[in-house]
Amino acid sequence: MPEPILAILIGSTRPGRVGPKFAEWFRDSAVAHGGFDVELIDLAQLNLPLLDEPNHPRMRRYVHQHTIRWSRTVERADAFVFVTPEYNFGYSAALKNAIDYLSGEWADKAVGFVSYGGVAGGTRAVQQLKQVVTALRMVPVVESVNVPFFSQFIDADGRVAPSDPMIRAARAMLDELLRVTALLRPQLNDVDPGSPAVPELAASRG
Repeated sequence: MPEPILAILIGSTRPGRVGPKFAEWFRDSAVAHGGFDVELIDLAQLNLPLLDEPNHPRMRRYVHQHTIRWSRTVERADAFVFVTPEYNFGYSAALKNAIDYLSGEWADKAVGFVSYGGVAGGTRAVQQLKQVVTALRMVPVVESVNVPFFSQFIDADGRVAPSDPMIRAARAMLDELLRVTALLRPQLNDVDPGSPAVPELAASRG
């Protein structure tokens, strides 16, 4: 069986953003982890307009090519990580717009969060996002990567220089994403998430 696809979504679009730096660091961590086929999605490059579909997304009667492409991108992923800043105690409008374009494509998929900000490390944005993704039948994992005062972790070359807690948090979140993905996506049960729970589940299915 192929490895599950983990889509890492950059949730900021403004000029001068640091989201891609943290997304690229996490992508490298996910590749090194070895449990996923990793894809990086940049909302700035996706460039979705404000939601312009005339039909409810549950119907999947999309009329615009940008929506059809976005639907296919989300549909093929097995799990997600949202990389999000915190704007005024919340997350970006671009991320909410991208989420709201679709409905069923998000369902029954694990999701984790890499957040960055000031003293709260983006955690207030994550708490709001958890309410939204749960309404879409996604499963947010408890483990997360939260980066306070993010500028201290960007070196002179503009790359993320992670702390030991960030490295441990990323590894723990990837382990949990893999474990939960195997439970939610039974067709992927040949994947070993490094936890005895999933092999036992696979065995119980015969």
